Order: sequence, then structure tokens, then C-alpha cells
Amino acid sequence: MKQERHYPRFAVTVKAERSVKSGHPWVYGEEVADVRGQYAPGDLVDVVSRGGAYLGTGFVNDHSKIRVRLISANANDRFDAAFFERRLRYALNYRKAVMGGQYDCCRLLFGDADGFPGLTVDRFGDVLVAEVLSLGMDKLKELLFPMLVRLLREDGQEISGLYERNDAAIRDLEGLPRHSGEFAMDGCSLAGRRTARICENGVLYDVNFVEGQKTGFFLDQKFNRAAAARLCAGLDVLDCFTHTGSFALNAVRGGAAHVTAVDVSAGALEMARHNAALNGCLGKMDFIAADVFDLLSDMASRGRGEYGMIILDPPAFAKSRRSVRDAARGYKEINLKAMKLLPRGGYLATASCSHFMTGDLFRQTLAAAAADAKVSLRQIEARGQSPDHPVLWGVPETEYLKFYLFQVV
Repeated sequence: MKQERHYPRFAVTVKAERSVKSGHPWVYGEEVADVRGQYAPGDLVDVVSRGGAYLGTGFVNDHSKIRVRLISANANDRFDAAFFERRLRYALNYRKAVMGGQYDCCRLLFGDADGFPGLTVDRFGDVLVAEVLSLGMDKLKELLFPMLVRLLREDGQEISGLYERNDAAIRDLEGLPRHSGEFAMDGCSLAGRRTARICENGVLYDVNFVEGQKTGFFLDQKFNRAAAARLCAGLDVLDCFTHTGSFALNAVRGGAAHVTAVDVSAGALEMARHNAALNGCLGKMDFIAADVFDLLSDMASRGRGEYGMIILDPPAFAKSRRSVRDAARGYKEINLKAMKLLPRGGYLATASCSHFMTGDLFRQTLAAAAADAKVSLRQIEARGQSPDHPVLWGVPETEYLKFYLFQVV
């Protein structure tokens, strides 16, 4: 029997009802038709159809474009500590199952895909790094973070502490202040640390979780890096947008003759060079601080180069639907130049990490680049994000990474 409902009721439009029933957990402000009951921002509210049928329960925020973020469609759920502990256990058990021996460096929580809307938690060895991007999760973190540490430790995992990276602009849209720093918990201390050491695909990295992009390291390309490395034996490799050197170091591990790592950020290259030294790879690598667009233009103007493989792992060019057209031009430009630079039989690894750059549009963009470069693409693999970033069907926002390996013929 369904429990008696005591939450405020948000009646929604037919469009929103269809979306929720299809599995999407967001209700936008303009989709709310009627509100009954008193609430404060960040509270749990029930979402119902215009006819009063229960659709789900979620966190409300009048300040956000996303008015309600649903966390359950089960009218019998009680949203107590036991409920959230079950959710955390589900997420941790899933990572242990899909990540195997790399459970100590993976994404433990991936927002809506795990039922924690707006919450990301990455694990870098004994350090957890969290990004909280919704009001509901921000109000709940005093419960969630100690509980997460406890569950990991009960499973024999060594966890020293948790660092928050809440400096993203999206917090402004939720009415949340930006801040970063260690989250204070009994029995936890990072003692002023700024880095954590991990081993991914047999490569060591020191992750700067205080100053690095996002949480400090991009875990979603973990298995794509290993796939690209299998093609690198004996080749000179150009790794563009190298960030902290992850694709480059996997290429060296895969037997590349030499790897050139390129990034516009001097700080990122410094960390890439540090990680290369950590793995004894400096003798097989060089580092260039440059704008990738300019560098590829210069190289392509001189004809096909000496690189047998080029890796393109750029930041998200499209951060909104309005910017998709410009982003497509950017993706086409760098891929066109890379295709012109590669010899026949050379390899191209290329990615887009923008949700707004759909899979179809990315493929069309690559095809247009190949036509302009007067080459053909022989697809080796089409891949996505690693399984610690699960794709939840019905929620297209959870599927964002597109990754291809091609031979240029």
C-alpha cells in the first residue's frame, strides 16, 4: 500500500508528464502548472500529473531553470538515511563490478545516473573529490559524505578525506556560492595535501585535485586511452590537448617511438612533464606549449608530417545548444588539419566530450572533414565514456563522450 503523502504537490504539464514517465528526472520551471503546499528551496516535493497521479519525488529549487530534480518514482520510498545509504551501496557495488582492478581511481557517483542529481564524486586513491552542482545535494552532503567514507572504509578501502571542488559557474544558476576546500569530517584529514597518486592502465599520475581542471583528472577516457595505445607501437605520436599527459603516457606505454604532447596551458604541461618523469618516460617525450589550432595549421601548411598517429581530445567546444554550430566548425577544423597532416595509413584518435554535440552531428562533422581533406576513414573502434560514468537510458544528458579510432586511407 502506498504511504500517505505529506510533501508539497507540483502538478505538471502533459509534456512534463510524458518526459518523467519516459525516465527523465528533470522538471523545468515552465512545466509546473500548479503548486500546493508550503516548501523551502532544497526541500523534497511530489510531482503529479494534472489529474493528480503520482509521478515522482525530488528536490525543488525555484532559483534554478530545472525546478525539480527527481530522485524516485516509487511512492513507497521513505527518504531517510537508510534510503540514501542503499543508493550509495548500489553505486559502489556497481563500480566494483565494472571497474575491476581500477576501483581505486574511478567515478563513484555520477549525478542523475546514480540517483544523486548534481553530485559527482571521483576517487583518486585515498582522496575523494566532490563537485556539488544542485541545491538538494548541497543540503544533503552533511549526511552523504560521512556515509560514503564509512561505507568505503567498511569495505577495506583506505580513505583519508574528501575535497570539494565547488567552483563551477553552474552553481550560480542554482543560487549556490562557489567555494573549494576540504570537507571537515571526524577521522578524516588531507593535512593540506594538493595531490593524490593513482595508477591507471599501469601508468602512474599525481593528480592535482586542488588546481586541476574539474576534479583534477579526466577518468572518463580511461579505457579509450588503452585502446589508442594498442595502435602506437613504433609510431611517432602527436597528442593534442594533452592536459596532464594521460593519452601521451598511454601511447609511450603502448610502445610509441616518440610522443609530442601539446597543450595551451603551461600549468597542465608542467604536470604532464612531472607525470612523464614519474613513469620514466621523459626520454621518449617532448612538450609544446601552443594553441592546438595554430600548431596544426602550421604543421598542415608544410604538408603531411612525420606523425603516424594524432590524438585529439579537446575540451567541450559546445557548452550550450546555442554554441553547437560554432563548436561543429571547431571540431571540423582540428580534425581536417589532423587528417591532412597524417600519412596514408596513419591513425587518428578523436573525441568530443560535449553532450550538445550529438553523436550524429559529430559523425557528420568528421565525414565533412574527411571529404575536405580528400581522405577516407577506416573506422577501427567507436567508443564512449568508461562504465563508471554510466549512461542512463531516457536521460540523454548522461551520454556525452564520443570517441573514434580511425585509420586514414
